[in-house]
Formats: sequence, structure tokens, C-alpha cells
Amino acid sequence: ATTRQLARLKELLASRRNLLVLLLTNPNLLEHESFTDLLWSIFHLMEELSARESLDDLPPEDRAHLAGDAKRVYGHLAAEWLRYARHLQAAYPYIFSILVRTHPLQDSPSPVVT
Repeated sequence: ATTRQLARLKELLASRRNLLVLLLTNPNLLEHESFTDLLWSIFHLMEELSARESLDDLPPEDRAHLAGDAKRVYGHLAAEWLRYARHLQAAYPYIFSILVRTHPLQDSPSPVVT
């Protein structure tokens, strides 16, 4: 990741800190171990980024460490998204339909049914 990307990620996570704390303290969500693991991985990445005074001129080893932390978050996030999508597919197929058409991991997301 570039310095600019790391800085933007640091800002994004910092701006969402209150929401993340609320999620982490919600007893209903804590019952879901995989979601809790996602939150802890996000908090770890947030702490790693905020612990550095500057993200400029980081050694390659430190960039690799941060990249590993980010990959951990994305792995948990992808797994949670898939669980959510499966739930929607089974319980709410009409919501699942728009989710599949508009998710950002495809080349041309569009709500238009083709």
C-alpha cells in the first residue's frame, strides 16, 4: 500500500471508531464469534496505524506487517459478507438480488436487472 492509501485508511478507521466501539460492546453481536474476530482485527489495524507518528518512509518490513494486518481484516470481512449474502439468499431473496447486482467486487455493479 502507498503512504497515501495507508493515510486514507487510517483516517477512515479513526472516523468510524465510535461506531466500531458500539459494535464491539453490543452483546448481541458478541455472540457471533466470527464477527467479533472481524472487529478485533479492525481494532488491531487501527491501533497499528495510529501508533505511527508518520506513515512516510516506513521500512519495507513494517509495510509488509501492515499489509498482513490489512489482509487479515479483508479476509474476515469477506467471510462475513459471504455469510450475510447466504442469509439473504435463503431468507430474503429480493434483497439478495440487489446485493448481487450492486456489490463492488464486480466489474460493472448496477442495480439494473438485465
